[in-house]
Amino acid sequence: MRVLVQRSLNSSVEVDQKIVGKIEKGFVLFVGFTHEDTEDDIDYMIRKILNLRIFDDENQVMNKSIQEVGGSILSVSQFTLYANTKKGNRPSYIEAMKNEKASLMYELFNQKLKENISVETGIFGADMKVNIVNDGPITIWLESR
Repeated sequence: MRVLVQRSLNSSVEVDQKIVGKIEKGFVLFVGFTHEDTEDDIDYMIRKILNLRIFDDENQVMNKSIQEVGGSILSVSQFTLYANTKKGNRPSYIEAMKNEKASLMYELFNQKLKENISVETGIFGADMKVNIVNDGPITIWLESR
């Protein structure tokens, strides 16, 4: 499982010219799954995301978690995180989990996240337009394996 985390001041995701998810301060998560991923990978990643200390404290040191600052999450499915570009110029997505199972894993991930924090989402498999005001900019790559 891979998640690209971007610290955000405000962000939204749009499908068919309609905003389907919107947050203020928090994280934008681009979420991808590979064939071997399980619920354990989801649990590990949620712990990592919720405890990631990349918000400034009173001394302007990145020392606070998203929960400590009252942030929200915008979660966007992103199979292209598993693009393989080693051969040629056209990426291969063979390592990405197939749609049906990936959709279920993505839903489980968001459901478990919502037990701890406010979560907005895009629409799995849709053509989405994501608007992000990346704060910092701070972008962090997480992998469960």
